[in-house]
Amino acid sequence: MNLHEYQGKEILAGYGVRIQRGKVAQTPAEAVEVAKQLTEETGTSWYVVKAQVHAGGRGKGGGVKLAKGIDKVEEVADSIIGMQLVTPQTSAEGKKVHQVLISEDVYYPGESETSEFYMSVLLNRSTGRNMIMYSTEGGMDIETVAEETPHLIFTEEIDPKVGLTGFQARKVAFNLGLSGAAFKDMVKFVSALYKAYEGADASLFEINPILKTSDDKILAVDAKVTIDDNALYRHKDIAEMRDTREEDDTEVEAGEAGLNFVKLDGNVGCMVNGAGLAMATMDIIKMAGGNPANFLDVGGTADAARVEQAFRIILRDENVKAILVNIFGGIVRCDRVAQGVVDAYKNMGNINVPIIVRLQGTNAEEAKKLIDESGLEVHSAIALQEAADLVQELV
Repeated sequence: MNLHEYQGKEILAGYGVRIQRGKVAQTPAEAVEVAKQLTEETGTSWYVVKAQVHAGGRGKGGGVKLAKGIDKVEEVADSIIGMQLVTPQTSAEGKKVHQVLISEDVYYPGESETSEFYMSVLLNRSTGRNMIMYSTEGGMDIETVAEETPHLIFTEEIDPKVGLTGFQARKVAFNLGLSGAAFKDMVKFVSALYKAYEGADASLFEINPILKTSDDKILAVDAKVTIDDNALYRHKDIAEMRDTREEDDTEVEAGEAGLNFVKLDGNVGCMVNGAGLAMATMDIIKMAGGNPANFLDVGGTADAARVEQAFRIILRDENVKAILVNIFGGIVRCDRVAQGVVDAYKNMGNINVPIIVRLQGTNAEEAKKLIDESGLEVHSAIALQEAADLVQELV
């Protein structure tokens, strides 16, 4: 589950990470009130107005602007709220901005210069260990840094038996070229950031940039946070932060129906039970010359109601030219699924794309007979390759 910047910062602050302080506003008028409160609490007189959407590169699309005074906040907020923000990480259509974060100005003058750094905490899947990835090149796309100056990216892997050690936190601060008060503050920052990552059961904490202020304070100016969905049951407060406006409507509906669904850009709809089988089904569709339109796992209780709901969700995609139903009957009986397909087809009555059903396992022969004798435009198959070839032929 992705979080907005202001939500990620709220979690960080709870673990002792110093952040660029700010508050969220839904309207331009509310933005002015928030700015006034921020001035009372922080003394800031300039305000950074940031669009809150689940996408990076907001500044490049005009989603981050500076209001140089309280009298400019409403105008700047009005120019961002309601806009279709297009960034390198959104579709061409962009994302509608429903709210903005009003933040304090932390780039204040001082005796020493400010510096920006990049840091993220994530799982290194090749080693099965968490790692901290960091760079002196903050404020830039990390992909660009990795491509053009890979020697400026450092990593620190964490032994799960020991956790993050003081030595490692100090090594991070040293590699970032810090000294004195800034060095000590970065050590505290790194330790608190890693605690936040573990404590929130996150799969990603990305801070870009981390700022060393002119008075040698270290703070998070941005926060991109992704939480492991499988851990949300023990983080009710974080689960309540979910913003479904930022998600695909079809995927939200599928989740509410208990279906695991991810929309893709192909033309063959897939309805499968089991994540592994779903991946194999998409692979063989691709190998047969087709292109999967979705990942959809109906789970182990593929009854008529769930099958019908799955059909409706798949058919929302106008690009779908055929649907492949691939069920392995272990816990669920194939004939029960077949009856569900037939019932769903009759109930919907407007399925105008070919449906190929491949059922294997418990009562597979009875299932094939049910489909073949239904009189409906449903094609049955036994082998997976046969089903994939049928799909390509019919498309």
